[in-house]
Amino acid sequence: MADWWRGGVIYQVYPRSFQDSNGDGVGDLPGILRRLDHIAGLGVDCIWLSPITQSPQEDMGYDVSNYIDVDPLFGTMEDFDSLIERAHALGLKVIMDQVVSHTSDQHPWFRESRLSRDNARADWYVWADPLPDGSPPNNWPAVFGGRAWEWNPTRGQYYLHNFLASQPDLNFHNAEVQDAVLDIMRFWLERGIDGFRLDTVNYYFHDKKLRSNPPNKRDEHLPYAVNPYDMQEHKYSKSQPENVAFLQRVRALLDQFPGATSVGEVGDSHKAVELMAEYTSGGDKLHMCYSFEFLGPQFTAKHFRTRIEQFFKHSKDGWPCWSFSNHDVPRHITRWAPHSVDPAALGRQAAALLLSLKGSVCLYQGEELGLPETDLIFEELTDPRGIRFWPEDKGRDGCRTPMPWDDGEAPNGFTTGTPWLPVKPPQSALNAALQNADANSTLAFYRAILAWRRSHPVLSDGDIDFLKTPEPILAFRRTGPDATMLCVFNLSAEPQQLTLTGANAAPEAISQHAGLDNGALTLGPNGYAFIAVSDGKVKLG
Repeated sequence: MADWWRGGVIYQVYPRSFQDSNGDGVGDLPGILRRLDHIAGLGVDCIWLSPITQSPQEDMGYDVSNYIDVDPLFGTMEDFDSLIERAHALGLKVIMDQVVSHTSDQHPWFRESRLSRDNARADWYVWADPLPDGSPPNNWPAVFGGRAWEWNPTRGQYYLHNFLASQPDLNFHNAEVQDAVLDIMRFWLERGIDGFRLDTVNYYFHDKKLRSNPPNKRDEHLPYAVNPYDMQEHKYSKSQPENVAFLQRVRALLDQFPGATSVGEVGDSHKAVELMAEYTSGGDKLHMCYSFEFLGPQFTAKHFRTRIEQFFKHSKDGWPCWSFSNHDVPRHITRWAPHSVDPAALGRQAAALLLSLKGSVCLYQGEELGLPETDLIFEELTDPRGIRFWPEDKGRDGCRTPMPWDDGEAPNGFTTGTPWLPVKPPQSALNAALQNADANSTLAFYRAILAWRRSHPVLSDGDIDFLKTPEPILAFRRTGPDATMLCVFNLSAEPQQLTLTGANAAPEAISQHAGLDNGALTLGPNGYAFIAVSDGKVKLG
């Protein structure tokens, strides 16, 4: 089915931390192959592979030195082919990260570009002359700290890097760069991949005039941001209008491969939802986009409601992909802990909410085990962001620690060697083997709710409209031609009671801490209820 992605569930695999097969402490493709039955058994539709192509690994693979081969750290191209073949046999699609806004400084393209101002790839990266005093051409900062410009004495120019200095930005204003990127995508599509997760998809183009960004508005009584990057409105360094035409070229390529899909990562604090809508509207750009709207600390009914309503206000035919955790943010069990007294109940509620929103869904490995963020000490860090901004920002290592598979002591079957990041007791205790043996575990719940969702298509493709409810209650209807489902969530650790009229049915079995008696709907801490409604005319008060 060509539109399998619409309402589909994608499972993100972070290869370094999934399963090691050779004892070097780093997960790899044969390890993923070994654990494919676990993924298929959840009932998801697709796997997203974080970067596996050749890289110096200064940013854990998001600094690519060769786009068309597997990094030996993860295996071989034959291992990749075996993984794709087995996944397809299990009914799983596979998409892979494409990190094309920038390369590694070890990539042959950059090695050539940096040599002179007149070589064949001189204009493949973003180069600029210094100001008269020798400083960079503008005020753009790098996400990982410092200026986004690095001096190259050979050319006598600065080059742009939105991330590490070892990650120079490609110049998408150059048509040859666009063609080269599309050729890379075609290579993997012909190899059997089912599409791409496009890293930093709104970073491709920069302002040609290199105008400086304006400051972010800040209340004077508040402290400065930990990272200076957050002190600017990134008006000129990314999210440029030229991006749309290139995304249309990407879609035209994908349309040559029936069933292939795309999901773009939009990183922008000011207009992320609007960009998600713009980049997926019209059927001629990306299939899906996600942003960081639900990957932060906000856990209120207003936040969820307004973000979703805003997306569909800006695009009637666009399509979002929602997620609560990934490899870049603290796990949501930890982020949202202040709103719960029971991590397991919070984890189940989060899954129920995510899987009932209109859009596609991305689950991050370990969510199905209810893993919290790992508490690391400075000496254990590998993430350049965490190392630079410690301890105010501990970086991304805490959500990247290895999967605990087997019962017993750490590292719980992840490796026979020393894991690249430690498996600590709170994660070890939530291992998959122990949960497999427990019918009431978080893992069992994920399998149950994913199966239940498949049996209720209205949750995959129905319309959504929100009911007026006070905090901390979030309530909405999912409505299709044949069914209406009322979804009500208590986003707090305190019991809540509401009056429900127009619905006589009891909550579905998949509900949690919920009861309905003579129109009184009771929701316990982090309780939620799914209620099938015959005519859709319900009121909550």
